[in-house]
Amino acid sequence: MKISRKILNRRIGIVERYQEYLPVTDKTPIVSLNEGNTPLILSEALPAYLKLNVRIYYKFEGLNPTGSFKDRGMTLAVSKALEEGGHAIMCASTGNTSASAAAYASRCGMKCYVIVPDGQIAKGKLLQAFRYGAKVIAIRGNFDDALKLVQKITQEYPIKLVNSVNPFRIEGQKTGSFEIIDELGDAPEYHAIPVGNAGNITAYWKGYKEYLQLGKSEILPKMLGFQAEGSAPIVRGEPVANPKTIASAIKIGNPASWKGALSARDESGGLIDSVTDEEITWAYRFIAEKDGVFSEPASAAAVAGVIKLARQGYFQEGTRIAVTLTGSGLKDPDFALSFDDRMESIEPDADKIVKLIGV
Repeated sequence: MKISRKILNRRIGIVERYQEYLPVTDKTPIVSLNEGNTPLILSEALPAYLKLNVRIYYKFEGLNPTGSFKDRGMTLAVSKALEEGGHAIMCASTGNTSASAAAYASRCGMKCYVIVPDGQIAKGKLLQAFRYGAKVIAIRGNFDDALKLVQKITQEYPIKLVNSVNPFRIEGQKTGSFEIIDELGDAPEYHAIPVGNAGNITAYWKGYKEYLQLGKSEILPKMLGFQAEGSAPIVRGEPVANPKTIASAIKIGNPASWKGALSARDESGGLIDSVTDEEITWAYRFIAEKDGVFSEPASAAAVAGVIKLARQGYFQEGTRIAVTLTGSGLKDPDFALSFDDRMESIEPDADKIVKLIGV
């Protein structure tokens, strides 16, 4: 399908924009919230801080409709579920998937059931799932336990599974790499991305390869995946029974797309490494306070990874690095407020304010 200028001049979702590259037909009902089209923000502060002659771009997925990259895959997963006659969907989630699934289900009148690990989901994400109308069930266990339950239930009952083991999720999420190439004119030399359940690194690599085969790009990037040190099964080479990290979105001990992540790493000549919670926290604050981009903690794992590799002399001068920031910082307000003293409350007196701010 040739995209007309008229279509390009209005905001459309990823299924409509990229339908010729997606598994949809004229019979597929498109359930969309106009997801995608997220900005590729050139960092000014990070290359300067690293004293590195590279161009670093943040692919800020926090500006999707529910505030995370999950919307790219969910629009397609829910559209296909509806096409197949589904009336209900279910997912396990550390937060973002639940918010996205609930939103797209509400959009088309489906029921949505969410299983989350009790006490391990950021408040902003949990609030979204509730407000979009999902039935949220907390279990005493971790994400991996929740996913096993979802897989069992959806195999036995007429409910569609919409976690990233659903191949339509990967198909939708690959459009992130399409957008990067469409904007830059080619793929970047490197692409850094957080790794939790590993669906996103799998999807981006799939998209990059497809655009290369279509002649829309000339190079492939090295895929650089980063896990939190306390939740790094791929780095360790074995599942982590009790993953621990402040970055709840990647707090996963046995990724569903493990093989896809390894393929992305190996085929691209990239790597998958880990970063500490301290490194994640520093990067989280840096990009907000120096570059004006407020992302969730898991997003900062990719930034922390870029900093770590830069200090090791990994990147070639004059190259481009795309960094996927997976979600908005508003997803986790408690973490965002955990660093600084609370606001001071004083009398409405200009002299006191001037003294307080030190001018």
